[in-house]
Amino acid sequence: MPAFKQVDVFTSKRFKGNPLAVIMDASGLSSDQMQNIANWTNLSETTFVLPPTTDRADYRVRIFTPQSELPFAGHPTIGTAHALLESGLISAKDGSIVQECGAGLVNLTIANSGSISFELPRPTITPLEEKDIDSLEGALGCKIDRNLRPSLVDVGARWIIAHIVDAEAVLSIEPKLPELVKHNKQLKATGVTVYGEWSKDHIEVRSFAPACGVDEDPVCGSGNGAVAAFIKSHGVLDRAFESSQGKMVRREGELKLTISEEKILVGGNAITCIEGTLNAGQ
Repeated sequence: MPAFKQVDVFTSKRFKGNPLAVIMDASGLSSDQMQNIANWTNLSETTFVLPPTTDRADYRVRIFTPQSELPFAGHPTIGTAHALLESGLISAKDGSIVQECGAGLVNLTIANSGSISFELPRPTITPLEEKDIDSLEGALGCKIDRNLRPSLVDVGARWIIAHIVDAEAVLSIEPKLPELVKHNKQLKATGVTVYGEWSKDHIEVRSFAPACGVDEDPVCGSGNGAVAAFIKSHGVLDRAFESSQGKMVRREGELKLTISEEKILVGGNAITCIEGTLNAGQ
């Protein structure tokens, strides 16, 4: 039976981040079994580790929500790397490892402190049309900053990114989830991520993905990375700032986002909460 870990990501405190189930060796599992397991764990994502198909990668991972497979996601990337490093199944070379996933190869940096950062896959950014912004405002039940036109940011996961007036307004959002499902399906989006500022160096983020079976993601790495890509697309470079997420679902997620001309880094800590084995037999 393969080893199993449940890891809390983007936190140093157990039970305060975004939980991830990691199946450490999924070689004997079919795609249907993976999807059934992910549906059963009922976490925002479950990952399945496989041998890489290229010698450029240290491992390969498949990422599933309760309802579908994703080519890439942020907290599963950091959580899987943490689980494999902790178990000694991989080791960093010069402080780096490489993950293979549906979106390609992802570079990760392991800091001496134990925090892990991934390099965001190159984003594709498509501004929304006015009618789609109108319907998004209706689904979120709040005003959107149209000076920074909301956009669909594709980083493997496809997030609609919208800037809200400030962090307090972000925390006050009460979305109409059925309307968000309809909106996301029309735009073929994973979900909606909104952000607003506490200060110039600190933002608050919330991510909603009800079309994928996740009403509100506690702490979302790809969503935060998409926010950083959105900010960069509006001319911001050479900047690092803190992001917090999860207050409305009683979490204390913390991320560091770094924007440079060459790349975007998304970083944070992870901690293991549960270890065991998976019985995937019929």
